[in-house]
Amino acid sequence: MLSVRRMFREHIIRRGRWYIRRLYSWFFNLLMQSYWEEMEDCKVKVFDKLSEKAEKVLEIGIGTGPNMRYYAARNSNVTLYGLDPNPKMKKYARKSATKAGLKTKNFRFKLGVGEAIPLKDNSVDAVVATLVLCSVSDVTQTLKEIKRVLRPKGVFIFLEHVAAKDGSFFKRLQKLLDPLQQRLADGCHLTRNTRECILEAGFSGGVEVETYSMCSFPWITRPHIYGLAYN
Repeated sequence: MLSVRRMFREHIIRRGRWYIRRLYSWFFNLLMQSYWEEMEDCKVKVFDKLSEKAEKVLEIGIGTGPNMRYYAARNSNVTLYGLDPNPKMKKYARKSATKAGLKTKNFRFKLGVGEAIPLKDNSVDAVVATLVLCSVSDVTQTLKEIKRVLRPKGVFIFLEHVAAKDGSFFKRLQKLLDPLQQRLADGCHLTRNTRECILEAGFSGGVEVETYSMCSFPWITRPHIYGLAYN
């Protein structure tokens, strides 16, 4: 009788956790909707800077391929290398590439991380990173790798959320929530000074950076930057 009660109790706990996860996912997705809509405006500005002459492009952290349509809209013949540390993203990224209108042979999934990009020196015309540098293990090393694989006069296009201004209420709150954020958001850091890292990376052609404050939830990641760095 005791074992039956224990099994029933464990079953109730498992079902409770399942419902909590479902409820959390639904609630989080609802709150994030306005963020993704506002992010769309930023992405349009970023990808407008991607030249049609860029024949070979690398995207770091390709994931499921949410940016595919931007590449196809500018150059359907572009060769896109999608870098991601999760091998299970490959099939989803391929589906997104096909749906966006990219030729199957022109999308190449690369398993790896930004700190050790599996491409040769001077091999791509552009590198793209959107909401990625917040979660890499080493920003400085990743930027070195980006410079290495970029051809001379190649361009690095970025869109990232960054740390709030030093001494501000938001910065103190980011410091407080940063450990939790890293656990819940796959290593994402709230307090990274990515803007300074890019400016100090030594892009010989210069860096153009714009700052944008997101109005949508999650307000804890309100400060964003986007722009270009020329090799």
